[in-house]
Amino acid sequence: MERFVEVPGGRLFAVEEGTGPPIALMHAAIVDLRAWDGMVPGLVSAGYRIVRYDYRAFGRSTTDDVEFSNRADLLAVLDAFGIARAALVGNSRGGQIAIDTAIESPERVVAVVGVGAGLGGFEGEVTPEELAIFEEGQRLESAAEPDVKAIVDLDVRFWVDGPGQPPDRVDSAIRDAVKTMDRPLYEPGSVKGRSIKLDPPANDRLGELRCPVLAVAGALDLSEIVQTARRLEAAAPNARAVVWPDVAHMIGMEAPDRLNALIVDFLAPLRPWE
Repeated sequence: MERFVEVPGGRLFAVEEGTGPPIALMHAAIVDLRAWDGMVPGLVSAGYRIVRYDYRAFGRSTTDDVEFSNRADLLAVLDAFGIARAALVGNSRGGQIAIDTAIESPERVVAVVGVGAGLGGFEGEVTPEELAIFEEGQRLESAAEPDVKAIVDLDVRFWVDGPGQPPDRVDSAIRDAVKTMDRPLYEPGSVKGRSIKLDPPANDRLGELRCPVLAVAGALDLSEIVQTARRLEAAAPNARAVVWPDVAHMIGMEAPDRLNALIVDFLAPLRPWE
């Protein structure tokens, strides 16, 4: 079922599939909800109710130029589908939103699976090569007339291929799909709004993260992402890190069946909820 969820100053496009204990999927900041297409059938077949949505200014969602909370938007989506408690699976920014929500509204969260997750307030170490790519991205985005194609190509090389990895490491269909989702984010005139950060940040409050947490990272990803997974494992009360040697940032697109199997195994002892 597809629907739009009205939120203050915005409108979120959301999709629901399957029946069973609910899982909310949150996408990375270079894609939209379509990034989960390869995983949804397997999770539905495993007996889960899957809800996913586009953040403001992503995919089919829109926003006015307002301040907003990503955590409140997530809860609004859950409320719209009548979901009191859900497991949260978040990739990159989606992982950060999941962790922040589990801290701010623990009664709504059964468990968190961070997939190449960010962690608010955590700053890991990056290599000189990674820093050079960041600086190139900032230069491209700050240009008077940004070169959208160059920005998107850089995003794909960094986040899909992995820093320093060859462009043929990942199936070309995945690279093309990410480009399709990423390009509209940089088009002139797009309104993104201003997200309100969790304060104090999650990195300073990991002791409050009481639900089970699974932090999945790829060794081919940005160095800081693996460090984030290890930080969660070390500091959150009930967290475990899994680092796969052969994937980068977009794990749900690279290895959907393998990630599904890991998630299903992780959540099995928690069933049923809702």
